[in-house]
Amino acid sequence: MSISATYARSQAGPDAGAFTCTACKATYPLAQVAGNLYVCPGCSHHARIGAHERVRQLADRGTFQEWDAALAGTDRLEFFDTRAYVDRLDEARVRQQLPDAILTGQAALQGHQVGLAAFDFGFMGGSLSTAVGERLARAIEHSAEAGLPFVCVTSSGGARMQEGVFSLMQMAKSVAALHRLAEAHLPFISILVDPTMGGSIASFAALGDVILAEPKAMIGFTGARVITQATYEQLPAGFQTSEFHHARGLIDRVVDRRELKEVLAQLLAVLAGPSGEHSQALA
Repeated sequence: MSISATYARSQAGPDAGAFTCTACKATYPLAQVAGNLYVCPGCSHHARIGAHERVRQLADRGTFQEWDAALAGTDRLEFFDTRAYVDRLDEARVRQQLPDAILTGQAALQGHQVGLAAFDFGFMGGSLSTAVGERLARAIEHSAEAGLPFVCVTSSGGARMQEGVFSLMQMAKSVAALHRLAEAHLPFISILVDPTMGGSIASFAALGDVILAEPKAMIGFTGARVITQATYEQLPAGFQTSEFHHARGLIDRVVDRRELKEVLAQLLAVLAGPSGEHSQALA
Protein backbone atom coordinates (compact mmCIF):
# COMPACT_ATOMS: atom_id res chain seq x y z
CA MET A 1 0.00 0.00 0.00
CA SER A 2 1.39 3.38 -0.99
CA ILE A 3 1.47 6.36 1.32
CA SER A 4 1.53 8.73 -1.64
CA ALA A 5 -1.07 11.49 -1.53
CA THR A 6 -3.97 10.25 -3.64
CA TYR A 7 -7.19 11.98 -2.70
CA ALA A 8 -10.74 11.50 -3.81
CA ARG A 9 -10.99 14.76 -5.67
CA SER A 10 -7.69 14.20 -7.52
CA GLN A 11 -8.81 10.83 -8.85
CA ALA A 12 -11.01 12.38 -11.52
CA GLY A 13 -10.10 11.19 -15.00
CA PRO A 14 -9.62 13.32 -18.12
CA ASP A 15 -13.35 14.00 -17.92
CA ALA A 16 -13.91 16.08 -14.78
CA GLY A 17 -17.11 14.14 -14.23
CA ALA A 18 -15.28 10.80 -14.04
CA PHE A 19 -13.63 9.04 -11.11
CA THR A 20 -10.99 6.32 -11.48
CA CYS A 21 -10.45 4.04 -8.49
CA THR A 22 -6.77 3.76 -7.54
CA ALA A 23 -7.31 0.17 -6.37
CA CYS A 24 -9.29 -1.58 -9.13
CA LYS A 25 -8.71 1.08 -11.85
CA ALA A 26 -12.40 1.08 -12.79
CA THR A 27 -13.93 4.40 -13.82
CA TYR A 28 -17.31 5.64 -12.62
CA PRO A 29 -19.27 8.89 -12.83
CA LEU A 30 -17.94 11.21 -10.16
CA ALA A 31 -21.46 11.95 -8.92
CA GLN A 32 -22.05 8.24 -8.33
CA VAL A 33 -18.87 7.88 -6.28
CA ALA A 34 -19.53 11.08 -4.33
CA GLY A 35 -23.01 9.79 -3.50
CA ASN A 36 -21.35 6.62 -2.22
CA LEU A 37 -19.17 8.73 0.12
CA TYR A 38 -16.13 8.19 -2.12
CA VAL A 39 -16.17 4.43 -1.68
CA CYS A 40 -15.60 2.60 -4.98
CA PRO A 41 -18.90 1.02 -6.14
CA GLY A 42 -16.98 -1.92 -7.58
CA CYS A 43 -14.29 -2.95 -5.09
CA SER A 44 -15.33 -0.90 -2.00
CA HIS A 45 -11.93 0.80 -1.85
CA HIS A 46 -12.15 3.83 0.46
CA ALA A 47 -10.63 6.81 -1.35
CA ARG A 48 -8.83 9.43 0.70
CA ILE A 49 -10.96 12.49 1.33
CA GLY A 50 -10.23 15.92 2.75
CA ALA A 51 -11.28 17.41 6.07
CA HIS A 52 -14.15 19.45 4.63
CA GLU A 53 -15.68 16.35 3.00
CA ARG A 54 -15.18 14.35 6.19
CA VAL A 55 -17.08 16.92 8.24
CA ARG A 56 -19.80 17.06 5.59
CA GLN A 57 -20.25 13.29 5.85
CA LEU A 58 -20.36 13.13 9.66
CA ALA A 59 -22.01 16.33 10.87
CA ASP A 60 -25.75 16.87 10.65
CA ARG A 61 -26.42 19.41 7.93
CA GLY A 62 -25.91 23.00 9.00
CA THR A 63 -24.72 22.18 12.52
CA PHE A 64 -20.93 22.45 12.19
CA GLN A 65 -19.48 25.52 13.90
CA GLU A 66 -15.76 25.87 13.33
CA TRP A 67 -13.39 26.57 16.20
CA ASP A 68 -10.19 28.66 15.92
CA ALA A 69 -10.64 29.22 12.19
CA ALA A 70 -7.99 31.94 12.07
CA LEU A 71 -5.29 29.88 13.79
CA ALA A 72 -2.41 29.31 11.37
CA GLY A 73 1.25 28.50 11.83
CA THR A 74 4.42 30.31 10.82
CA ASP A 75 7.87 29.22 9.70
CA ARG A 76 9.81 29.67 12.95
CA LEU A 77 12.89 27.86 11.66
CA GLU A 78 12.92 29.52 8.22
CA PHE A 79 13.17 25.99 6.87
CA PHE A 80 14.26 25.33 3.30
CA ASP A 81 14.80 21.98 1.57
CA THR A 82 14.15 21.93 -2.16
CA ARG A 83 11.62 24.72 -1.55
CA ALA A 84 10.91 27.22 1.18
CA TYR A 85 8.53 25.87 3.82
CA VAL A 86 6.43 29.04 3.62
CA ASP A 87 5.86 28.35 -0.09
CA ARG A 88 4.69 24.82 0.68
CA LEU A 89 2.30 26.19 3.30
CA ASP A 90 0.87 28.79 0.95
CA GLU A 91 0.33 26.22 -1.79
CA ALA A 92 -1.38 23.76 0.56
CA ARG A 93 -3.64 26.47 2.00
CA VAL A 94 -4.91 27.42 -1.43
CA ARG A 95 -5.35 23.82 -2.59
CA GLN A 96 -7.06 22.46 0.53
CA GLN A 97 -8.85 25.67 1.60
CA LEU A 98 -7.56 25.27 5.14
CA PRO A 99 -5.09 27.27 7.27
CA ASP A 100 -3.37 23.98 8.20
CA ALA A 101 -3.91 20.22 8.19
CA ILE A 102 -6.87 20.01 10.59
CA LEU A 103 -10.45 21.24 10.80
CA THR A 104 -12.07 21.49 14.25
CA GLY A 105 -15.40 22.56 15.65
CA GLN A 106 -18.66 21.62 17.29
CA ALA A 107 -21.37 19.69 15.46
CA ALA A 108 -24.43 17.55 15.92
CA LEU A 109 -24.06 13.91 14.91
CA GLN A 110 -27.54 12.43 14.58
CA GLY A 111 -28.58 14.87 17.28
CA HIS A 112 -25.62 14.26 19.60
CA GLN A 113 -23.50 17.36 20.21
CA VAL A 114 -19.79 16.58 19.87
CA GLY A 115 -16.44 18.22 19.52
CA LEU A 116 -15.16 17.16 16.11
CA ALA A 117 -11.70 17.18 14.53
CA ALA A 118 -10.77 15.98 11.06
CA PHE A 119 -7.25 15.79 9.66
CA ASP A 120 -6.57 16.54 5.99
CA PHE A 121 -3.86 14.34 4.48
CA GLY A 122 -3.84 16.56 1.40
CA PHE A 123 -2.28 19.32 3.49
CA MET A 124 1.38 18.27 3.73
CA GLY A 125 0.44 14.71 4.58
CA GLY A 126 -1.77 15.74 7.49
CA SER A 127 1.41 16.28 9.47
CA LEU A 128 1.55 17.65 13.01
CA SER A 129 2.66 21.26 12.88
CA THR A 130 2.62 23.66 15.81
CA ALA A 131 -0.68 25.07 14.54
CA VAL A 132 -2.23 21.63 14.06
CA GLY A 133 -1.22 20.54 17.56
CA GLU A 134 -2.49 23.77 19.09
CA ARG A 135 -5.79 23.56 17.27
CA LEU A 136 -6.22 19.90 18.23
CA ALA A 137 -5.44 20.63 21.89
CA ARG A 138 -7.83 23.58 21.94
CA ALA A 139 -10.59 21.44 20.39
CA ILE A 140 -10.14 18.82 23.10
CA GLU A 141 -10.14 21.50 25.80
CA HIS A 142 -13.21 23.22 24.32
CA SER A 143 -14.96 19.84 24.40
CA ALA A 144 -14.00 19.27 28.03
CA GLU A 145 -15.20 22.74 29.07
CA ALA A 146 -18.49 22.35 27.18
CA GLY A 147 -19.13 18.80 28.41
CA LEU A 148 -18.95 17.33 24.91
CA PRO A 149 -17.72 13.93 23.74
CA PHE A 150 -14.76 14.33 21.39
CA VAL A 151 -14.50 12.63 18.00
CA CYS A 152 -11.27 12.80 15.98
CA VAL A 153 -10.72 11.44 12.47
CA THR A 154 -6.98 11.04 11.94
CA SER A 155 -5.25 10.85 8.58
CA SER A 156 -1.67 11.88 9.20
CA GLY A 157 1.89 10.93 8.37
CA GLY A 158 3.07 12.09 11.80
CA ALA A 159 5.39 14.92 12.76
CA ARG A 160 6.06 17.75 10.31
CA MET A 161 9.77 17.61 9.60
CA GLN A 162 9.96 21.27 8.59
CA GLU A 163 9.13 22.30 12.18
CA GLY A 164 11.58 20.02 13.97
CA VAL A 165 11.21 19.70 17.74
CA PHE A 166 8.27 22.13 17.75
CA SER A 167 6.32 19.46 15.87
CA LEU A 168 7.33 16.70 18.29
CA MET A 169 6.05 18.81 21.19
CA GLN A 170 2.52 18.51 19.79
CA MET A 171 2.42 14.82 20.67
CA ALA A 172 2.78 15.59 24.37
CA LYS A 173 0.44 18.57 24.14
CA SER A 174 -2.38 16.52 22.61
CA VAL A 175 -1.96 13.73 25.18
CA ALA A 176 -2.09 16.25 28.04
CA ALA A 177 -5.29 17.73 26.62
CA LEU A 178 -6.84 14.27 26.41
CA HIS A 179 -5.98 13.74 30.07
CA ARG A 180 -8.13 16.76 30.91
CA LEU A 181 -10.96 15.30 28.82
CA ALA A 182 -10.65 12.04 30.75
CA GLU A 183 -10.69 13.93 34.06
CA ALA A 184 -14.03 15.39 32.97
CA HIS A 185 -15.26 11.80 32.35
CA LEU A 186 -15.99 12.58 28.70
CA PRO A 187 -15.51 9.97 25.97
CA PHE A 188 -12.97 10.21 23.18
CA ILE A 189 -13.75 8.28 20.00
CA SER A 190 -10.71 7.94 17.74
CA ILE A 191 -11.22 7.09 14.07
CA LEU A 192 -8.15 5.96 12.14
CA VAL A 193 -8.24 6.34 8.37
CA ASP A 194 -5.68 5.82 5.65
CA PRO A 195 -2.94 6.60 6.56
CA THR A 196 -2.40 7.06 10.30
CA MET A 197 1.34 6.86 10.92
CA GLY A 198 4.26 8.13 12.98
CA GLY A 199 3.70 10.60 15.78
CA SER A 200 -0.07 10.62 15.37
CA ILE A 201 -0.52 6.91 16.17
CA ALA A 202 2.23 7.21 18.81
CA SER A 203 0.19 9.78 20.73
CA PHE A 204 -3.42 10.96 20.64
CA ALA A 205 -4.80 8.67 17.91
CA ALA A 206 -4.14 5.52 19.95
CA LEU A 207 -5.76 6.85 23.14
CA GLY A 208 -9.43 6.64 22.26
CA ASP A 209 -11.91 5.13 24.70
CA VAL A 210 -13.18 3.53 21.51
CA ILE A 211 -10.93 3.17 18.46
CA LEU A 212 -12.50 2.66 15.04
CA ALA A 213 -10.83 2.38 11.65
CA GLU A 214 -11.83 2.36 8.01
CA PRO A 215 -11.17 -0.83 6.00
CA LYS A 216 -7.62 -1.45 4.76
CA ALA A 217 -6.28 1.75 6.31
CA MET A 218 -2.51 1.87 6.76
CA ILE A 219 -1.81 2.24 10.48
CA GLY A 220 1.59 2.06 12.14
CA PHE A 221 4.57 3.98 13.43
CA THR A 222 7.20 3.26 10.77
CA GLY A 223 6.62 2.11 7.21
CA ALA A 224 6.87 -1.59 6.43
CA ARG A 225 9.80 -1.12 4.05
CA VAL A 226 11.87 0.65 6.71
CA ILE A 227 11.09 -2.09 9.24
CA THR A 228 12.10 -4.80 6.77
CA GLN A 229 15.37 -3.03 5.97
CA ALA A 230 16.18 -2.58 9.67
CA THR A 231 15.20 -6.05 10.93
CA TYR A 232 15.73 -8.26 7.85
CA GLU A 233 12.45 -9.94 8.81
CA GLN A 234 9.68 -10.98 6.46
CA LEU A 235 6.56 -9.16 7.61
CA PRO A 236 3.22 -11.01 7.79
CA ALA A 237 0.52 -10.53 5.17
CA GLY A 238 -1.68 -7.52 5.79
CA PHE A 239 0.86 -5.98 8.18
CA GLN A 240 -0.11 -2.46 9.32
CA THR A 241 -3.65 -2.66 7.97
CA SER A 242 -6.67 -1.89 10.12
CA GLU A 243 -7.78 -5.52 9.84
CA PHE A 244 -4.37 -6.71 11.09
CA HIS A 245 -4.61 -4.47 14.16
CA HIS A 246 -8.24 -5.38 14.80
CA ALA A 247 -7.42 -9.09 14.83
CA ARG A 248 -4.86 -8.38 17.57
CA GLY A 249 -7.12 -6.21 19.72
CA LEU A 250 -5.52 -2.85 18.97
CA ILE A 251 -8.64 -1.54 17.21
CA ASP A 252 -12.16 -2.06 18.49
CA ARG A 253 -13.92 -2.23 15.15
CA VAL A 254 -13.30 -1.79 11.43
CA VAL A 255 -16.20 0.24 10.04
CA ASP A 256 -17.20 0.89 6.44
CA ARG A 257 -17.38 4.64 5.79
CA ARG A 258 -21.00 4.30 4.68
CA GLU A 259 -21.89 2.95 8.14
CA LEU A 260 -19.62 5.21 10.19
CA LYS A 261 -22.11 7.92 11.13
CA GLU A 262 -24.66 5.37 12.34
CA VAL A 263 -22.03 3.48 14.36
CA LEU A 264 -20.86 6.73 15.94
CA ALA A 265 -24.44 7.64 16.85
CA GLN A 266 -24.90 4.26 18.53
CA LEU A 267 -21.68 4.69 20.50
CA LEU A 268 -22.61 8.21 21.56
CA ALA A 269 -26.02 7.01 22.71
CA VAL A 270 -24.24 4.57 25.03
CA LEU A 271 -21.36 6.78 26.15
CA ALA A 272 -23.12 10.14 26.29
CA GLY A 273 -26.78 9.13 26.64
CA PRO A 274 -29.74 10.05 24.43
CA SER A 275 -29.99 13.54 25.93
CA GLY A 276 -26.32 14.28 25.31
CA GLU A 277 -25.40 13.91 28.96
CA HIS A 278 -22.07 12.14 29.25
CA SER A 279 -21.89 8.75 30.92
CA GLN A 280 -20.37 8.45 34.37
CA ALA A 281 -19.47 4.88 33.39
CA LEU A 282 -16.14 6.24 32.17
CA ALA A 283 -15.27 7.53 35.63
